[in-house]
Amino acid sequence: MEAEKVRTAVAAALAEDHAADDVTTRWSVPESLEVEATMIAKQSGRVAGLSAVQEVYAAVDPTVKVRTAVADGDPVVPGQPLAWISGPARSVVTGERVALNFAQRMSGIATLTAAFVAAIGPRPVALLDTRKTAPGLRAMDKYAVSCGGGTNHRLDLSAMVLLKENHLAAAGGVLPAVRRVRDGMAAEDADVAIEVEVTTPDEALEALDCQVEWILLDNMSVEQMAQIVERRNATGSTTRLEASGNITLDTVADVAGTGVDAVSVGALTHSPSALDISLLVALPSPVIA
Repeated sequence: MEAEKVRTAVAAALAEDHAADDVTTRWSVPESLEVEATMIAKQSGRVAGLSAVQEVYAAVDPTVKVRTAVADGDPVVPGQPLAWISGPARSVVTGERVALNFAQRMSGIATLTAAFVAAIGPRPVALLDTRKTAPGLRAMDKYAVSCGGGTNHRLDLSAMVLLKENHLAAAGGVLPAVRRVRDGMAAEDADVAIEVEVTTPDEALEALDCQVEWILLDNMSVEQMAQIVERRNATGSTTRLEASGNITLDTVADVAGTGVDAVSVGALTHSPSALDISLLVALPSPVIA
């Protein structure tokens, strides 16, 4: 994950939280107090976002030290330390919520991704993410997917062509849309992959004839997907097939079993459950005269 994108996301989160004017902490926590806090997993999962935690405290107070106990992508169990954070108590407490927000969301994404990867099992099928990410946090969300064993797909609108339902309707169908895209690419001397989203077997066969790099099979039955895979294989086409549309942990194995090359799941980033993580501050022992 690019350090600059982490810094940008962290800066926006701290500004949103008005971390520079934490009146509760400033008025209740002694200025000279030094503490050590432990970030702890409270449920099993896959951790992600520790680099964001480090960046939060670097931005709040460079004197705060963050020592990680695990690495992004590691499995964790309840009670397991993720990091130790030491320094001025005011700084540690001020950065707590933002640090936890990043760690909990990103670990939740990584955990859900790992569950889908496990459900797919040994089949040679990639688990792809989508652009259904939190606004402003795409780099963080997609990094978390990779920590869970998933594969990052189209990063943004410039990365590749993805002709979806509305593009096809506006262009007049699969073939006219692909032709227009190839004309545009030639005019701009561009070279990006083309993917076509289809919702019927007939559209899929039309897209196969266009010899595009990817075809997205949207909300098709397992039987339909298997038939399209069989047709693709029979023609010797190199077009890769991606399955998508309301795929769950209960259904992903059956979908992967059709022989598609990839399965994309928007839920990885649009509706993950945050991993339960806490930050516990240890006060220094009192000096006994």
